[in-house]
Amino acid sequence: MNEYKPDYIGFVFAESKRKVSPHEAAKLREKLNPDIIPVGVFVNESIENILKIDFINMIQLHGSESEEYVRELKSQTNKPVIKAGYSEAADYLLFDNPEPGSGKTFDWDTIGEIKKPFFLAGGLNMENVAEAIQKLNPFAVDVSSGVENPEKSGFKDPEKIKEFIWRVRNEY
Repeated sequence: MNEYKPDYIGFVFAESKRKVSPHEAAKLREKLNPDIIPVGVFVNESIENILKIDFINMIQLHGSESEEYVRELKSQTNKPVIKAGYSEAADYLLFDNPEPGSGKTFDWDTIGEIKKPFFLAGGLNMENVAEAIQKLNPFAVDVSSGVENPEKSGFKDPEKIKEFIWRVRNEY
């Protein structure tokens, strides 16, 4: 990742084939270029457990966390919060497929007009990311399965990462 310098990198702490332990993520974070922002990805995790992971710079909530939960989390940290779905309290929104990590493209037409900055995820890949950016003008794009090696589920393909980042930065 350091070679291709994405703006963000997600450490998934939720149940997933991509899940890493806080210990593993901390080791990876030590090796991460300081210009890359580490994001912790959580699903219905306790605020206490999120706050224990101090080496992340942003928090992504991908579960059924309520507005009250988001407000409480924000009152205990100055880290920006990204919330999947709609949230007044979050700093950023995330629009994703209802089956995160499935590789299925999110229905872009369901977004409508959004005034809050948002991350777009859900089936993004090298073939559709430029179109998604042109059509929706997201704050950022979030990719996972779209840059994975098809023979090694859950493992990223360096060439796909390089190409995806190039397209995001050069094709719109």
